[in-house]
Amino acid sequence: MSYVVHSIVQVPIEKVEETIAIYQNRSKLVDEYDGFLSFQLLQNEKKPSELTVQLTWETKEAYMNWATSEAFQKVHDLEKNYPDQELAAIVPKVKKYRVVAT
Repeated sequence: MSYVVHSIVQVPIEKVEETIAIYQNRSKLVDEYDGFLSFQLLQNEKKPSELTVQLTWETKEAYMNWATSEAFQKVHDLEKNYPDQELAAIVPKVKKYRVVAT
């Protein structure tokens, strides 16, 4: 069964479209990583300023390999150096799930 990671962020409502555009133009380094299955950016219908990055992996081990890689560090360094420091300072709430049924 696969492994799913959610990174949930609350962004200022006036910066939602800008944040979505950042993810639409993301580096895609994760897409090339062994065990990576999919990326989705989700927007909460009732709270449009809540965005969730959903990464799906073949296994927890595949995710852990990514999370400890130089590529992971590079992606997160890019985020920290984003010109809009208000967005760069947002700390996501991360939740991890084992897929137990499909």
